Formats: sequence, structure tokens, C-alpha cells
Amino acid sequence: MGAVTDDTRTHVVVIGGGFGGLYAARELARMPVRVTLVDRTNHHLFQPLLYQAATATLAPTDITAPIRYLLRDATNTTVLMAEVNSIDPVARVVHCDDGATDLAYDYLLLAAGARHSYFGHPEWESAAPGLKSIDDAIVIRQRFLGAFERAEKATSDRERDAWLTFVIVGGGPTGVELAGMFPTIARRTFERDFRHIDATRARVILVEGGARILPSFNPELAARAHRDLEELGVEIRTSTIVTGIEKGWVTIGEERIAAGTIIWAAGNVASPLGASLGVPLDRAGRVIVNPDLSVPGHPEVFVVGDQAAIPAPPDRPVPGVAPAAMQSGPHAARNIRRRMEHLPTRPFTYVNKGDMATIGRHRAIARVAGMNLVGIPAWFFWLFLHILYLAGFRNRLSVLVEWGYAFLTYQRGARLITAPRASPEGSRTPIGPW
Repeated sequence: MGAVTDDTRTHVVVIGGGFGGLYAARELARMPVRVTLVDRTNHHLFQPLLYQAATATLAPTDITAPIRYLLRDATNTTVLMAEVNSIDPVARVVHCDDGATDLAYDYLLLAAGARHSYFGHPEWESAAPGLKSIDDAIVIRQRFLGAFERAEKATSDRERDAWLTFVIVGGGPTGVELAGMFPTIARRTFERDFRHIDATRARVILVEGGARILPSFNPELAARAHRDLEELGVEIRTSTIVTGIEKGWVTIGEERIAAGTIIWAAGNVASPLGASLGVPLDRAGRVIVNPDLSVPGHPEVFVVGDQAAIPAPPDRPVPGVAPAAMQSGPHAARNIRRRMEHLPTRPFTYVNKGDMATIGRHRAIARVAGMNLVGIPAWFFWLFLHILYLAGFRNRLSVLVEWGYAFLTYQRGARLITAPRASPEGSRTPIGPW
């Protein structure tokens, strides 16, 4: 069991140091409670910029910050780096991986997030990694940069073309932002770096199963993003289903495409921890919560962020995005306080402050205060908001410098291939089709 304490304050356990868990912990820091935040890593990740770490624009340290540092002023909070295996809602105990850090709680706030879903094809993951963590970003960066290195050594046009083909599966914000970055880097950053290949001939294919890319965005903005991507040379295939993926190959319908780099951005599934609560889940594995974010039958348990299926009107669904987690985490924390004070809890209402995505240099779309922004105004607005919400002054300054450097020189400051190679069965699989 965990360390013995004579602290008689109400104990709140928060699982997850992402946006939902971190913002909840900050709210709980103002309350007369004892808080334990548990996360499998020691850092908070600014996920909206993860794709920039994957494309060598930013270093992993630019978009992460130690959770302990971010909560250093929360004197009622203990941070533990541990893997949570399961939750016993009857005994009110959280079981961790080492078997010695079981945590008894009075209230539990679950914010363990989501991972990518391969829709019944888990075998595709080794060939087509998703993008949810820093480790994922490093793997994709290795494959993206490594593809050009392998193309430089190719002995035939066919092999060279395969290494210079990049397929992104999924036309949501992550897929669109990656698709916009790849040709920009290939044609500007790598234009004069190689002697045996023409990097500007890199082929980028974006595959979307729905009728249009960015289905959660305003149709006019989605159409503008589609046009911007095509102007960058991206091949967009909508209403198209991927039927097979293997190392170096993607099958789309009857067409088989040789591709050195394949990235999965097509779907998410919630952390399996929700299933251990023994309550109803939706198709994506999210816990179906009450309007106040508590779990049916367990008023002491709250679920937030990507792990929560939150009741909402059909025309105003709560999306799985960072702002929703930033809002739901503190709301659940305040409802915990209301429960402690024997007051009725309040339902959660998501306030959509806008949608935005960046496609490339001076290319972005945004919906803010009922207005559509495109091009340079949207691009600068996107830059401003992402700098504003980054955790820590050091990260804000570092990202600002890196963006300024990239803007003036078209160069990327994190072009390192450093991860050790592993076997195909390992978490870091070899780069490309061999």
C-alpha cells in the first residue's frame, strides 16, 4: 500500500496529467483537500503542437513541462509517476503497476485521455503509428526524416519514389496539419540538402473516409483548407476507405500504394481504465457520464476530457479537443467541492470558443465569435493562442524563437534522427518499407 499518512483531509485522486487532470488539480489546489495526481509520465504535453514535434519544427522539450514544476505552488498536491492498472470503485481504491502504490480515495477524477483506434486492425499500428504522445512524435519524426535519407541511397526510381511517398490516414485536424507540413518542409527546408534526390517531388496523400476533410469544421472553412492543401500539392482522397496496411504499403480499395511513411490519424479510443469502473461505455470506450460529469452509480467518481462521453444537444456535441478538457477538469473539481459541502452539483456546458487549424505558412482557418478567418489573419491568431496557452514561460519563449527561425530561414531546428532502431515487434519500428 501507499505511504501511511495522518492527514484527515478529504483525499482526491486525479488520474492523468493532461489538460483535464492538470486544470482540475489547479482548481483543487484552492480547496481544503489532499490531492494525489498520478500519471505514467513525469510531464504535461501540449498536444495541439505535437504534430510540430513530429515534423522536426519543435523539439519535444518545447511542448512539454514537468508536472511537478507546474504544480509546485499547489502545496496540498502530491505527484506520483506510476501506471494505473485498474480502479475498484466499490472499495474506492486505485491500483498501480508496482503493486505497492495502491491509493484509497474519497473522490476520484479520471482524466486518462485516449489513444488512436485502428477499427479492429491493431496489426496496422506498427506500420502506421498514430500521434498522441511524445514517443509517437519521435517515431514519426524518425520515419519522416529517415525516408529522405533512404531515398538518397535508393538504387532505383521505383524505390526512390516509394521512400518519397507519404500517406496520412484521416482528414481531421491532426491529419490536415501534418499534410500541410510535409510538402512545405520537403520543398523549402530540404530543397538543397540532398544530391541524388529531388526532395521537392515528395508525394503526400491524405485519405479521408468521409465526404470531406475536417468534418467537425464549418463547411466553408473545410473547403478553404481543402483548396490550400491542393495548392501545396497534397493529393486528397475523400470518401475513401483504407482496406489494408503493411510495412511500406497502403491498400485503398483495389489500389496498392508503396509508401515509405504511413501515419494514422483516423480515430481515437478512450483509455481502458474507464472499463474497470464497470459502467456503460460508448463505442469509443468513453465513460457515459451524468450531466455533472459524475459516473452513474458512483457520485464520488468524475470523468473528464477525452475519456468522457458528455451529454449534449446533437447540434452542440462536446468534441475531444484540448479546450473541452480544460473546461471539464475544473468543472468536475468544483462539483467535488459542492459534494463535500452537500450542495447540488451543476451540469457541465461546453463553451466552444472557436475552431482552428493551420495548413502551412500563412495558411490557416479559424472560426471565432461566429466569424470565419482564413489565410494570414487566421494564421497569426493561431500562433497567438498557441503561445498563450503553452505551459511555462520557457516553453513560450523557446517556441517563439523556433517559429521565428523557421519563418525567416525555412529551416527546422529539431532535425535529429536519434531514436534507437528496434525490431518490428518493438514500440519503435524500422523506418519505411522493407
